[in-house]
Parts: sequence; structure tokens; C-alpha cells
Amino acid sequence: METLELRVGLNQDYKLDVTKKLNILLADFQIYYMNLRGLHWNIKGRHFFSLHEKFEELYNDTNNVIDEIAERILTLGLNPLHTLDDYSENKTIRIIKNISDGDAAVSSILDNLNELLIQERDILEFASDNNDEGSASLMSDLISNQEKLIWMLSSYLS
Repeated sequence: METLELRVGLNQDYKLDVTKKLNILLADFQIYYMNLRGLHWNIKGRHFFSLHEKFEELYNDTNNVIDEIAERILTLGLNPLHTLDDYSENKTIRIIKNISDGDAAVSSILDNLNELLIQERDILEFASDNNDEGSASLMSDLISNQEKLIWMLSSYLS
């Protein structure tokens, strides 16, 4: 029977290194998800209905991304972080609290997205340098989607 290492064609040292990066990204996406939930629940003002709905869309999309990152780690034969303690200990993204103003909420999302992009670009480069098409493709898709979202949210603030 073939080992998982042979099936995905990546050496164990690389898989450990990329998984560390993916787990930090996973922790940050979990924080981003919670940030979006808080914004969804606490938004007030004249744009309440549109932002409340948009934030729900964003956290639902983010939940799917979280699953994709965790499943990539599992595909590499390793374990994704999965506790609140793990996420708190490994996060690099800022936690957003007590924001109810629409413009401030959108600005905080933009800040979070820019922080996530830095990591995703690092993982993309690392994965590409190591012929890890699966991780590179995942990062490429995330980057493309987030760049479009950044454009749209920035347009909202203009």
C-alpha cells in the first residue's frame, strides 16, 4: 500500500513546514470568521440592512475557506488546529471588538484581509517553490477572491 507521502509526492519536512504556515493561516481565518460574526451582530446605522446581510455572506464564505484549509492540511497527512486555545496561541490577525459603525466595520475587514493576504502570498511562494500545486492553487484562489473583495469594500468606503 502506498503511503500518503508518496501519493501526494511531497517530502515530510516540506509538509511539516507548509502545514505550520497553513495552521497559522487557519487560526487567523477562524479569528477573521469571529470578527465577521461580531460585526454582523453589532452593526448599526443607516446601512444596517445591507451590511448585516453582507457580513453574513462573508462569514459563510469564510467558513468554507476554513474547511478548505483544514482539508488541505489533512490531505498533506497532518492535523489541522481545531481548538480555541490553538487559534488564540497561533493567531497573528487582530481581533475586532465592539464596532457598530459601518465605515469602521468595513475598514476593519479591509485590515484583516490585508493581513491574510501577506500570509497567503508567503504560502503561495513557498508552495510554488516546492512544487506543491495543491497548496499553491488554494492560495491563488484565496488571493484572487480577496483582492476582488478588497476592491469592492474599498469602493464602498469611497
